[in-house]
Amino acid sequence: MNFLAHLRLGPDDPQQALGGLLGDFVKGPVSSMALPDPVCQGIWLHRRIDAFTDRHPLVLRSKARVSGERRRYAGIMVDMFYDHLLARHWTRFADQPLAIFTARMYQAVLAQQTLMPERARVVLVRMAEQDWLGSYAELQNLHQALDNMARRLRPDNRLPGAVSELERDYSDFEADFLAFMPEVIAFAEDQATALRESADWQSLLSSASPSA
Repeated sequence: MNFLAHLRLGPDDPQQALGGLLGDFVKGPVSSMALPDPVCQGIWLHRRIDAFTDRHPLVLRSKARVSGERRRYAGIMVDMFYDHLLARHWTRFADQPLAIFTARMYQAVLAQQTLMPERARVVLVRMAEQDWLGSYAELQNLHQALDNMARRLRPDNRLPGAVSELERDYSDFEADFLAFMPEVIAFAEDQATALRESADWQSLLSSASPSA
């Protein structure tokens, strides 16, 4: 899952939301990170959601729809495709309008820059300033986002133009996403409840969290 999905799936707490975004930028055991407890909890939830997503049959089916020439980038592509589809179908999965939700998340992100590793800070501040989350709803912006990402990869990679694959099989990717989203929402809520109700949440982090 990508930025918008992790924010929707995470708890409605500014520091936990930041942790949900930092999950792709930090490595190692969550229990050893020198960050506030709620941020660590958000990172743990991010990793649990990613592990659930990566092995889910519907997500694997979406990845299999990616052409052979771009298959090595299927994970990146499907993450971005799903954020686009989430933005397009936002009212099915959230009570608050997307523009209000993203504005609140941007405000939370910009207020917590001192907690971010520098690499994450650069990306997340740019995300807030350029409204990446809201812009995902438009295919032309998704084209630009993936093409920009391609420029950060090795030369001659096949990621440029990847959104054409979503456009070609839009209804199939959309069907996968719409079937998957209720399942990952239920999973994320269960994980957040387990974390909230655990008498020793640090032990939970150590025993159940992937260390990637």
